[in-house]
Amino acid sequence: MHPLRKLKLSRRTVLRGLAGGAAVSVALPPLEAMLNANGTAYANGDGLPLRFLSFFWGNGVINDRFEPAVTGPGWELSEQLAPFAPVKEYVSVLTGIMNRCANQITHHEGMTAFSGYTFEPAGGPGFSSNYGGPTIDQVIADAIQARVTTPIRSMQVQCSKGFSPADNGTTATTISVRGQPGNLTPLYGEANPVQVWQSIFGEFVPQPDDSALRLSILDAVREDADRLRPRLGTLDNQRLDAHFEGLAELEQKISTVPPTCDLPGQPTHTNSEPVNSEQLTLTMELMTQLIAYAFTCDITRVASCLFLPLAGEATFAESSSGSSSTHHVLSHQGGEDYHDGIVYIMERFSQMLQILRETTDVDGTNLLDSTIVYGSSDCSIGWSHSIRRQPIILGGTGRGYLVHPGIHYQAVAAADPNAGNTPSEGNMSDVLLSCLRAFDPAAPSVGGGAPMSTTPLTEILA
Repeated sequence: MHPLRKLKLSRRTVLRGLAGGAAVSVALPPLEAMLNANGTAYANGDGLPLRFLSFFWGNGVINDRFEPAVTGPGWELSEQLAPFAPVKEYVSVLTGIMNRCANQITHHEGMTAFSGYTFEPAGGPGFSSNYGGPTIDQVIADAIQARVTTPIRSMQVQCSKGFSPADNGTTATTISVRGQPGNLTPLYGEANPVQVWQSIFGEFVPQPDDSALRLSILDAVREDADRLRPRLGTLDNQRLDAHFEGLAELEQKISTVPPTCDLPGQPTHTNSEPVNSEQLTLTMELMTQLIAYAFTCDITRVASCLFLPLAGEATFAESSSGSSSTHHVLSHQGGEDYHDGIVYIMERFSQMLQILRETTDVDGTNLLDSTIVYGSSDCSIGWSHSIRRQPIILGGTGRGYLVHPGIHYQAVAAADPNAGNTPSEGNMSDVLLSCLRAFDPAAPSVGGGAPMSTTPLTEILA
């Protein structure tokens, strides 16, 4: 901020206007004018936002092609981790850790990696179970909301719609569950980017016969923004410009073309394709951009992304193999097409991290610097459903909380990591507790029963 400018803004400041006779508002991104003199916190004393994002993919990995050969800070990318090359310094890979879920029915026990609880039998058809307790994203959301109220408590998005017809219950259909054991509410991911946009930034649907209602929300509040600009510094004005440009570009990408345009009005991308032809690269891009906007605008600080459901039956038409078989079927075959599918998933995970890294935060850093990203699957090895050596990928630094550059932490080595009885040690829930304590340093534990943790994994901390 310019040293002569004394303007101080509330971090809840919004731009206001009228669209079609209705009052509308657009949140400002956090600006320098909202910060203290050092730029390390908001002027009212609140710390700068710390965010959490969970990422899930079904059907595991091929351990001997996934696990890095070298441990510690000098680790090198494996075949299946190669897509993370552009963001490697922000990535830590955790292998050889034990999932202590007390029950097993294939795939479902892997979801303990997101809650720290053993699942509860659901009594439904096929393989059916429910979470035994809240998921880590919701525990963290509770910790944040105890200090700061954001407009949206948490957001849940989903990319592939390829749910397994044989698997049922909340563990098979979501990675976000809120509440306490015995009184849980599942929060399901939204797979349509248009709906996600509307839920975050407000519904604004153009009407064919009412030109006033086709006025953009962004245009409606631009006059308010112009009144604010002379009071802002150069950097804040640049951020405001970028904020409007980014919102306008994304709005155009995912909204209906107005009927007054020369081209016929049609939706751009609603992720409505069949599961054998999903455009997951585009969907991942849009969903991550929406998460990034929600984070930078401080609309929410917690998000979850279900990329491929548990035992997911999606066909990765965009993968290098182009196989027509579903990823779950390929996971039981264990061949090159399965490997290519895993690489494709890691490409999408890396795509998410790259978008976060390319998004500038209020203090001039990027969103990976202020976010903890936690990713895992429902098993370690797809064809055996084993939960031994179930992989965890951490992204970001959480404002210096996680070790940076990232490391490869290995709880125990394995001569044959793909063996069904391969060694695993420790407790995956220790990683969950480590994440939770970034937001609630006094948290005594996470999870319950056999998987509960009271000891964070200190090796991944800065």
